[in-house]
Amino acid sequence: MNDIVHVAIAPPNMLDASLVKEVASIINKDLYGTRLLLAGMVPRLIAHYQTIQEAESVAQSLRTLDLVVITCNESELHKPPSVSFRVYTLKLQEGEVIFWNAVGETRRIKAESVFLILKGTRQTYTEKESINTRRKLSLPATLLTGGIPIWRKVKEKTRDTSIQTEDFVRMYDRISPEPSVEVLQHSFDYSLLGSKMVYSSLVNLNTLTTELKNAFPQAVFDDKLTLSFATSGTDIEVSCKLIYLYYQALSRLGNEHMTN
Repeated sequence: MNDIVHVAIAPPNMLDASLVKEVASIINKDLYGTRLLLAGMVPRLIAHYQTIQEAESVAQSLRTLDLVVITCNESELHKPPSVSFRVYTLKLQEGEVIFWNAVGETRRIKAESVFLILKGTRQTYTEKESINTRRKLSLPATLLTGGIPIWRKVKEKTRDTSIQTEDFVRMYDRISPEPSVEVLQHSFDYSLLGSKMVYSSLVNLNTLTTELKNAFPQAVFDDKLTLSFATSGTDIEVSCKLIYLYYQALSRLGNEHMTN
């Protein structure tokens, strides 16, 4: 079975009618649907092909329109994310940062080794099953007593879904679209911030992110996935990979807009 090849595109800065028309013609879609695909802030999948030759042919046509285009295989795009190094605390040093996870393992990363710092927001859905007991009128028993209400206990199972929103920060090198380390908003010890630490974990994470940006000055920083309209209805893991591939493509192009 062939591995489907996707074509993705980074939304252009200016979206005019002529560009929409040209893209629609290349990917063989209607104008309305094409405009929706080109809107937004993060790279979007716009077409899917059975062979790499078909995908690259379309990608080359799109690149002639000065668009940043990505091609990627289905197996790689939807590959389950590997368990990254989840950081519990860290130490900022000159030229490098030392990271520790919750079990005391360490990872040292040199300042020049980080290619991308990606900040985003994700939602975690948790289902919890509970058993509740309530009283229910027993109609047969009530009839036998001549109308005196007889109640019985009934156990009912219910499922409650809770949603937790959490910000994260991931750091990537130039070699792999899998993050080198990951900081989760609710799983980090912010005491290293000292007097800068406050009661809000979100504010603390933002402060920590600034420290990391300063520690890795050559890295590209992207926080578009923290915006609700950028993440709504999207697969956050797919978006992370597409953003990484987008900056890799820019790097190959030597794009002057690749700044912090």
